[in-house]
Amino acid sequence: MALSNTTLGMFMATVDASIVIISMPAIFRGIHLDPFAPGNISYLLWMMMGYLLVTAVLVVTLGRLGDLVGRVRIYNLGFVVFTLASVALSFDPMYGGAGALWLIGWRIVQALGGSMLMANSAAIITDAFPVHQRGTALGINQIAGLAGQFIGLVLGGLLSAWDWRAVFWINVPVGIVGTIWAYRSLRETSTRQSARIDWWGNLTFAAGAGLLLISITYGIQPYAGHTMGWTSPKVLGGLGGGVLLLVAFVLVERRVAQPMFNLALFRIRSFAAGNAAALLASIARGGLQFMLIIWLQGIWLPLHGYDYADAPLWAGIFLLPLTAGFLAAGPLCGYLSDRLGVRWFTTGGLLVFSASFVGLMLLPIAFPYWAFALLIALNGVGSGMFSAPNTSAIMSSVPPIHRGAASGMRSTFQNSGVSLSIGVFFSLLIAGLAARLPHTLSAGLQAQGVPAAVAQHAASLPPVSTVFSAFLGINPVQTLLGPTGVLHTLPASNVAVLTGRDFFPNLISAPFHHGLIVVFATATAMSLLAAGASLLRGDQTRP
Repeated sequence: MALSNTTLGMFMATVDASIVIISMPAIFRGIHLDPFAPGNISYLLWMMMGYLLVTAVLVVTLGRLGDLVGRVRIYNLGFVVFTLASVALSFDPMYGGAGALWLIGWRIVQALGGSMLMANSAAIITDAFPVHQRGTALGINQIAGLAGQFIGLVLGGLLSAWDWRAVFWINVPVGIVGTIWAYRSLRETSTRQSARIDWWGNLTFAAGAGLLLISITYGIQPYAGHTMGWTSPKVLGGLGGGVLLLVAFVLVERRVAQPMFNLALFRIRSFAAGNAAALLASIARGGLQFMLIIWLQGIWLPLHGYDYADAPLWAGIFLLPLTAGFLAAGPLCGYLSDRLGVRWFTTGGLLVFSASFVGLMLLPIAFPYWAFALLIALNGVGSGMFSAPNTSAIMSSVPPIHRGAASGMRSTFQNSGVSLSIGVFFSLLIAGLAARLPHTLSAGLQAQGVPAAVAQHAASLPPVSTVFSAFLGINPVQTLLGPTGVLHTLPASNVAVLTGRDFFPNLISAPFHHGLIVVFATATAMSLLAAGASLLRGDQTRP
């Protein structure tokens, strides 16, 4: 009962983290909003990042709250909040910017419910299962969560092709069934602590982590003529303020009698090393998902005859080998790690994970699909080998009274890694494109009859909108040249070339491939560092 219910909750919460990414073209059309109009890029980013940010910031607090008032109670409430927010999302009554703000606001409420589910599911399973079965159970639970991120891509494409509201409708019956099932079947088995809520610890942690992640969100947006906003005083101030608040959190937790999170848990080598490895692996994995979607939708699929409008759906389908690798390796390695030990599965999985990045670096930009499928399946296998045993080791290493907070901290590292990865890898990609794309783009446009002044202006625009056009299934040339009206003045043959499937992918291939090499090299380095951290965890010890 505990495993099936918490697995359903984890799957639902993580599906919703990615289902909106693929569905955003349909959502923006449905609320009559042009995401590339001046000032609208923030709506686009917050639609993606808002959910990730909340689930990264609140899971520790909600996990600790589960220790105090009951993990099952908080988990069940998460189902209720998530379901009600899904209903509100599907009935957005407004259009334009107001409609986007409605969706962003209720996505944040939905993320609150998802955080309650994520923070307490691993703790409930750890309470319910004995040590010799815990790796198998947590493996099934974690792989359901990770697979949900990729299955969401396919579901989003299929449902948004019918109606954008269906992306949120799908959660309602699942949420209702899950809520009723959770309240009827789950029983509290943990011993509750009698303690006061550490308000200052909760406040400093949530504000510090939130400020850091919000600053990263604004850092990848253009600022005052710059390609990105990392030099903005607001971003620099937010990053500095976030760090100071997290330092204050550590000082508070060391002095308060009943802290939100017992920092002494980081003295447990298996707990500290497991979380460090999870953070680094999450950064590498989050960057992979983002880069592969852009690679497929912006270059590979158009070159193979797929329309830009259909690219989001097919990108999700072509990424299914990655999910298959997760599903194959996770439960099996969780089961075997119960019997053979954790360290070699986690370290070996991360080495397989890093090897897949090296393979992706060696692929040509117009790769044969069988090679691509094999490499991303290998990536999924490596991630599955690591995730389940690592979660089991982390949760088994802490005393039972701290399992809720420990589960929340583990989720924070994992969810923060995804947000950080978008900031890190997107910045690396955009920096590479900004150095190489303008000359190539200007020359290519002028070769098709676009006036030099218009071509140079289009080439000087920040590459952010070009990348997001491909990401949203919109022809980037139409995004660049549509507002100028120049397409109506060119010969039909030139317009056909400019707006065709081959022009932009061939134009961007070389600059994009350079950025891709930098991104995957960085991901390889992070994966190897994660493997080193995992190797240092030592032999598994009881709390």
